[in-house]
Amino acid sequence: MRGLLTSSIGVTCAAALALPLTPPASAAPAPTAPSAEVAPVVAPDAPDLSGSTQSLPLTPLTRDRAAGAAEQGVPRRDVRPFSLLGVVWDDPDTDLDGTVQVRTRKTGTGAWSGWQDVETHYADHGADPDSAERASGHPRGATAPLWVGDSDGVEVRVRPDASHRAEGTVRGTRTPAAPAPLPAGLRLELVDPGDTTTSAARSKTAEAVPDTAVPDTAVPDTAVPDAVFPDTPDTATGARHGADAPSGRTADFLSAAALSDGTVLTADPATTRTAPSAHSARSIGAGTPRTAASAVSPSVAASAANAALAPLGASEISALDAAGTRSELLALRGGELTKAQRAKPYIGPRPRIVTRHGWGADEKLRESGFRYTSTVKAAFVHHSATGNSYKCSQAPSVIRSIYRYHVKSLGWRDIGYNFVVDKCGTIYEGRAGGVAKAVLGAHTLGFNTNSMGIAVLGTFTSTKPSSATVKAVASLTAWKLGLFGGNPKGKTYLKSGGGNLYPKGKNVRLNVISGHRDGFATECPGRQLYGKLGSARNTAATYQGR
Repeated sequence: MRGLLTSSIGVTCAAALALPLTPPASAAPAPTAPSAEVAPVVAPDAPDLSGSTQSLPLTPLTRDRAAGAAEQGVPRRDVRPFSLLGVVWDDPDTDLDGTVQVRTRKTGTGAWSGWQDVETHYADHGADPDSAERASGHPRGATAPLWVGDSDGVEVRVRPDASHRAEGTVRGTRTPAAPAPLPAGLRLELVDPGDTTTSAARSKTAEAVPDTAVPDTAVPDTAVPDAVFPDTPDTATGARHGADAPSGRTADFLSAAALSDGTVLTADPATTRTAPSAHSARSIGAGTPRTAASAVSPSVAASAANAALAPLGASEISALDAAGTRSELLALRGGELTKAQRAKPYIGPRPRIVTRHGWGADEKLRESGFRYTSTVKAAFVHHSATGNSYKCSQAPSVIRSIYRYHVKSLGWRDIGYNFVVDKCGTIYEGRAGGVAKAVLGAHTLGFNTNSMGIAVLGTFTSTKPSSATVKAVASLTAWKLGLFGGNPKGKTYLKSGGGNLYPKGKNVRLNVISGHRDGFATECPGRQLYGKLGSARNTAATYQGR
């Protein structure tokens, strides 16, 4: 995949805590006051994973050992089993101007693959410049990840590229300049996604019809600790941490929180307030006192972020029909809608979404807490650039691998994308914080604020996406954009956080459903997938009833 940097070098695209004990049906019973004795809430079982990352330093492969200029790599060798790989380096602001090629040995057969190219530019992903996520931690430069399947041997070569660099001589001829030095600290990352039998996604494909829930007004780019109850004023700052979870039995949960060590923490029922209504947009956590629930585990917190849509520990959020979705929207956000919007809300049916628990996310990997932006005005569509060799049954493993690569190898706080879609049209929850909320992602450098990122697993430079994939993108955007009043066929303005197309601070007019390349000079989401976005916009608008 080759993009358009200034020098014509390609670049790639490559909370709230409240747990429902009843599903979010529009006919849910009214909440009842909590009794003095409350049954403990059972925490979701954390996936039994054994994922790992091997990090191997690259060394010079040629006799030319000039600093950074020599070809570097890893000679053919045995390694522990892995399924995804990538190359990382120290400075995230440094490009790798060259080629990265790999060969791998298939586990079981001992057969070696041919040389495969790894997309070298991945800087167009990640947190915005000067953002809290960018400043915290230790982000690294990286190639796009490549899915190679079960492997136990590897060989890598990285060659500097001088083809784009030339200089004139006094006689007017042009000779190649010295190769651009390779970045410092090159390492090969080999990711084993681990295994889990908890994923309901492995044998199912996404349904064409969608479901609903509602976002809260959240503090932009503000971390919300896992154990902070939703919409609760921060006594220190006065900030309100938004999340909605319109369960009629909120008090039941708040009175009994499962702790990370498996014990149960019981709050004082006398100080725990009952939610005012089963589907109030601000029903969860309003006035709820903070308790010792700071020990709530990351798995509980991640599941609780979807409390408006599914019970704790759910592997998926089920689809909801159009009428149910509209009813739920009105119940959740009716007070925020105009009279015209209440009379005729434009929102697509909520699609079936496999949760993080469903695809087996190890919640201990990510940074604790959630970060939110103010709203969702646009959706950026990406391809993962991980290749197309995976089977749909392997999609959860691919996602776990990308998640681990983003967090452990690149130094990000969580997987960068808000959602992932596979070739069979299954939709997966991405970054933690709640699928119905305005979760701040790290997917489109310069335009992560007030947007969401959808990654389609695969590489679509020359390969066409399946109709199921395009339909899933349309279903997802029709619902999620509808929660925030977005028209899939419309335009919107986003302020650039800085990038190679638009300077920081510039207001940019974009399609509400855009490709990554619309916000950054890159090939992403690939020519073939980008060419299907018009169809996705039309279909999404139809799903919304426009």
